[in-house]
Amino acid sequence: MTNSEGKETAKKKDFIELEFLGKNLLNNEIFDTNVLEEAKKINPDIKDVRPLVICIGQEMVVKGLDEFLDGKEIGKKYNLKLTPDKAFGKRDPKLIRLIPMKVFLEQKIYPQPGMTLALDNSLVKVVSVSGGRVMVDFNNPVAGKDIEYEFTIKKIISDDKEKVKALQNFLFGQTFEFDLEEDKDKKTKKILFKEVKLAPILNVFKDKFKELLDVDLEILEKKKEEKKEKVEEKSDKIQ
Repeated sequence: MTNSEGKETAKKKDFIELEFLGKNLLNNEIFDTNVLEEAKKINPDIKDVRPLVICIGQEMVVKGLDEFLDGKEIGKKYNLKLTPDKAFGKRDPKLIRLIPMKVFLEQKIYPQPGMTLALDNSLVKVVSVSGGRVMVDFNNPVAGKDIEYEFTIKKIISDDKEKVKALQNFLFGQTFEFDLEEDKDKKTKKILFKEVKLAPILNVFKDKFKELLDVDLEILEKKKEEKKEKVEEKSDKIQ
């Protein structure tokens, strides 16, 4: 899609590669980025950063940014300020919990006030340590804060494999090995996953894959397909 000036723009349901920097406006500190030079300021040991591929309109980023991306030019740098209701929400007192010290010691972790730890698949902040208990804050570090994003849409993703990988990362937090098959006569595409055990999880999101890839897509287990072929081959030999 292009705008009135003839510049290429992104639209809802486009897969895009996004380069971004997020700042906490309270102290102007960077809380997240995939710009290598800026990431090194947070963690000098970092060697590389991963490109962020998302689908616009699917809340794969915070709501305010997701809404703002629609219609923006490719390659142009933007700045966007967001209040908590459009970013990471308000702080929730219920997400501040007391956890027995032994839970940490069993994992050879020695919590101290101010530390940030990975716990229950979340980044948490240690508020205090007292009497064999640790007060932990599960709120997002920038919950309740006004934030600002500086971002550039680097390109629109057209490769289906990149799209499938991006969806897997968002839905499952990882990618599984797969192949893509295309039936040009039926105008359909299939994703063939190589691990049979994934079927129950993948089938839950079958409609989401179809919707976002905008094709009649079917998820199958490759091992079952291969097994079927072997059975048919054996049957032919018997005849």
